Amino acid sequence: MKIGCPTEIKPQEFRVGLTPVAAAEAVTHGHEVLVQAGAGDGAGYMDADYEAAGARIAHTAEEVFEKAEMIVKVKEPQAGERKMLSEGQLLFTYLHLAPDRAQTDDLLASGATCIAYETVTDARGGLPLLAPMSEVAGRLAPQMGAYTLQKANGGRGVLMGGVPGVAPARVVVIGGGVVGTQAARIAAGMGADVTVLDMSLPRLRYLDDTFAGLFKTGYASRTVTAELVARAEMVIGAVLIPGAEAPKLVTREQLSSMLPGAVMVDVAIDQGGCFETSKPTTHQDPSFEVDGIMHYCVANMPGAVPRTSTQALSNATMPFMLSLADQGWQDACRADPHLAAGLNCHAGKLTNRAVARAQNRQAVDPVEVL
Repeated sequence: MKIGCPTEIKPQEFRVGLTPVAAAEAVTHGHEVLVQAGAGDGAGYMDADYEAAGARIAHTAEEVFEKAEMIVKVKEPQAGERKMLSEGQLLFTYLHLAPDRAQTDDLLASGATCIAYETVTDARGGLPLLAPMSEVAGRLAPQMGAYTLQKANGGRGVLMGGVPGVAPARVVVIGGGVVGTQAARIAAGMGADVTVLDMSLPRLRYLDDTFAGLFKTGYASRTVTAELVARAEMVIGAVLIPGAEAPKLVTREQLSSMLPGAVMVDVAIDQGGCFETSKPTTHQDPSFEVDGIMHYCVANMPGAVPRTSTQALSNATMPFMLSLADQGWQDACRADPHLAAGLNCHAGKLTNRAVARAQNRQAVDPVEVL
């Protein structure tokens, strides 16, 4: 199979879809790899590294999209990239379609087969291709929140760990999954007073047993969430409903009850955000203020640490990428129902029910197209 990897063009996105190691593995499997010139620069991989791995260098994105049978990316294709997709082509990347009707329209119109990293599952009910970036984003969230919390950056002017005689920052993490767990670990490690909220009692028991008091846990009822958010210097939104739009857990009305200069970090912004006042931002202009509350809503947080993120993502995606290339997407999905769960659209048909519900569309069962 001809595998193409274009340069990411989303603002301040420095990751790359294939590392030279992944390219070499694909070549070893007998596939042809085409990488756009400069695609790996942001992550510290030079064109020569890809050539040494056996890949060919393409001068333009147009050449990659024209010649490749499978496109491997990191972020969802931007409008210009979607125009270059063709019927029968395979796209393997993050999509986050639920809140993005325009992208969904374009992908359906292209006729391409689109498999989304974030809806591929595993035997334990996890999301193996989302997990590594969730780990990165979760660990970044307190770091970015702490920066925003500084007075010069619009925040309340509170040090995460406090100092002797002065209390630390109070941090509330909404969601106890991969993002929330990593965020809580880092925030607690910075010395903050951290509480993780979740609606799953088994998950809360796991966190309590595993982390032995490093941070507190609480049941995420509306009342408890509202009370803790009102007292927090930082709120980290870390909820996820696979493939679906994130629920709005903090309303604009609640902002008036919060501490002036408090910071909200919305890690769920890729799925529409879990705060009513959230809107996507970029690394170049990462935060904004609403009713005296700072919002950090960068939609590609792991792009801030592209070397780490690219390696972590490639480790997770490479086996699936090789399966798709070795077997063809239909046989690979027939053989692996967890990979088939990643199928979001094919030949103009939407195949993910969560996306369909979020956009009030009809979806077909993936079995019908396999």
